Amino acid sequence: MLTLVEGGALGAGLQLPRSQVGSQPQHLLVTLLGDYFLDAAEFVPSAGLVGLLEEFGVPGGGARAALGRLARRGLLASSKSGRHTAYRLTPGAAAVLRESARRTLEFGASGRRWSGCWTIVAFSVPEARREVRSALRARLRWLGFAPLYDGLWVSPHPPTGALDEALSELGVDAASVFVGEAREGRSSPLSAWDLDELRGVYDDFIAEFADVRRRTVSGEVGAAEGLVARARVMDRWRAIPGLDPDLPVDLLPEDWPRQAARALFVDVYEGLGALATLRVRQVMAEHTTLDSRRMLRAVTSS
Repeated sequence: MLTLVEGGALGAGLQLPRSQVGSQPQHLLVTLLGDYFLDAAEFVPSAGLVGLLEEFGVPGGGARAALGRLARRGLLASSKSGRHTAYRLTPGAAAVLRESARRTLEFGASGRRWSGCWTIVAFSVPEARREVRSALRARLRWLGFAPLYDGLWVSPHPPTGALDEALSELGVDAASVFVGEAREGRSSPLSAWDLDELRGVYDDFIAEFADVRRRTVSGEVGAAEGLVARARVMDRWRAIPGLDPDLPVDLLPEDWPRQAARALFVDVYEGLGALATLRVRQVMAEHTTLDSRRMLRAVTSS
């Protein structure tokens, strides 16, 4: 099973680029490929992908370097015809991005009630295997856990097979998994999350995209701006499940901003879908030769 951990280890030896401050060409490529070329059977001309990154201010040299790095990481397969190179997602990368998209789009939608039980993972990894320890922490974050203490991680959700798979794949034998209620009068496992900081993340998200939603609804956003704004809102929202494991509403204040932030994300992401797809087609047409125009069928029609 492939498990996505942004910037960390993946099953089958894959690794996604880490989100960083700046133009982030590899990170942007992953977002664009996941949004518009996820199910593409044909190879996508590299010139078109370079042109798409130029929409975000990434120079051509940086875009081509990013393509090469993603190919070396095993995320992209390449095909060459004369002087023209084309790329498509490898099956493993497509599976990882498909799971990431499912998780991102579903996050915050359920509002599920809490059973009152916590899942606790206690583990010990020696210093000599610190790379394994780092990979385990990243996997636990992805699975919705947070550290209550150094080797004691908690989640408000029931354990799944993915937890057992992570421990087995990483060869962590000194680990135990418990499920139970917290004793009253003691510090709550909820303290593993900084709710004030998390509220700030949602408030910042709402402040950043509220005007984009207004302008999208009023028809003021063009295709080029729509492509950039849609990628930006996806990038911001995709990072939040790593901070908030969809904490049950029973544990949260009544005025918790997650639902308002999710509604804003859906409105912007879906509202800009047609405009962004139009711009992708325009850019691909502008940057590809007549011989490679047939590859434009790779762009989704959504």
